[in-house]
Amino acid sequence: MTGLPWIQELWRRSGAAVWYVPLAAVLFAASLVYHDNGTELGGLPTRPFDALALAAIALQCLPLAGRRRWPVLCFAVVSIGFALDQLRGYHSLAGIALPITLLSVASHLEHHRRATAIAASVAYVPLAVALHRLGPGEPPGEFVTFYLAVALAWGVGSWVRHTRALEAERRRRVAEDTRAAERARIARELHDVVTHHVTAMVVQAEAARCLTAVPDRLDQSLTAVTDTGRRAITDLRHLLDLLNPDHSTEPRTPPAGRLLTLVEQTRRAGQPVEFTEEGTPAESTGSADLVAYRVVQESLTNALKYAHGSRTSVRVRHGSGEITVEVGTDGSGSKAPGLSGSGRGLAGLRERVDVLGGDFSAEEQKDGGFVVRAHIPAGSPS
Repeated sequence: MTGLPWIQELWRRSGAAVWYVPLAAVLFAASLVYHDNGTELGGLPTRPFDALALAAIALQCLPLAGRRRWPVLCFAVVSIGFALDQLRGYHSLAGIALPITLLSVASHLEHHRRATAIAASVAYVPLAVALHRLGPGEPPGEFVTFYLAVALAWGVGSWVRHTRALEAERRRRVAEDTRAAERARIARELHDVVTHHVTAMVVQAEAARCLTAVPDRLDQSLTAVTDTGRRAITDLRHLLDLLNPDHSTEPRTPPAGRLLTLVEQTRRAGQPVEFTEEGTPAESTGSADLVAYRVVQESLTNALKYAHGSRTSVRVRHGSGEITVEVGTDGSGSKAPGLSGSGRGLAGLRERVDVLGGDFSAEEQKDGGFVVRAHIPAGSPS
């Protein structure tokens, strides 16, 4: 089928329904050719085919073409044809259409399934009685055996329907989980971007209030606020691009030097930061670079919030297959006024690192400071 993509597309759009018409035609032709190979119920002697036999075969075979769209109607017509076939003693091959349509009813009927099964069972009783009286007196066990065989087709159809429903439910849950995971990912990105930039802007604006008597420093502070706002807009635009279905969903790796830019921005907000970067980044790090960047970003945001003015150290080491990040403060600063946290930042970092199979910890120090450590395996495409 790989060489005929149009057949695959036809099968995908119509399912098995596209083959119902050929099946009906083939069974109709086979029933006319093979006279003595059909279903024999009741022991009536086989009668040669006549015009009525042709009608009985047509009633059993032709409804197969619409058995998926009108399963109950097709089953009813096939049942009439089957009854005529057996009562007249034709015993045609078309009799196998009965379990086929019954399977379709059980697998496709959405409503009144129990009523349909009861009605079919009740209708079978007078047929069995009539065949028993017209025939040589076959034992009732033969009719019971046939009923159980046909009931098996109903059971198979019910199993197919149940399996289909379970698969649909599984796909629905997978789709919901995927949407929830995507929403959570976007929420983490929004939190990291907005919280860091807005925190820096608030701290810088608060500092500018105290510099009204020093025009040069005031201008520098306001310039820092403006630059931070521009970076926030750039990052938000990229994040919003991810919501565009035509946009690549690959995670963006921060360009070289972004960590230093992040540190400089934090320094301009009044936070003394010591930055150390060791080793050479690997050529392929997957999402590790982005996660390391987010760890530093969130940690510096917390330093601005809860330890403003305290000495902060950022150490990033690129090892063999791993990126190690450590950010700590000495606890000598103070909490920035008007800023509070939601607790999502550190939880989001832990999730990011865990997804890549790394280790993450955030601990409070005895001197009131804190230290964040992350060991992030590099090279994972997650």
